[in-house]
Amino acid sequence: MTKQGKPLIWLKGEVKTPPFSKEARIEAGCLLRDLQEGIKLSLPHSRPMPSIGKRCHELRITDKNEIWRIIYRIDNDAVIIADVFKKKTRETPKRVIDESQKRLTRYDEIFGG
Repeated sequence: MTKQGKPLIWLKGEVKTPPFSKEARIEAGCLLRDLQEGIKLSLPHSRPMPSIGKRCHELRITDKNEIWRIIYRIDNDAVIIADVFKKKTRETPKRVIDESQKRLTRYDEIFGG
């Protein structure tokens, strides 16, 4: 791990204003920085997502009128971002789970994760 912490590797999505409000973007950035520095997050900010895979979690960002989720995995050498999406239902959409699993599998095949 470098002095700046683990790098973020974005497989899909981004955090920018818009669609995130400035406040939500800053919150997401601070939480991602904590992850890069090795700080373990828990509820209400993050929850495990074993349905996606080992070491996978969901960051929870509440915006003014939106709820955002960032699917991520913590590897030894990086924080891998599998998806960023607007949460519209109580459950994480099956499409998000399936696509996140596929992205992470592809990443592991290419980079030996």
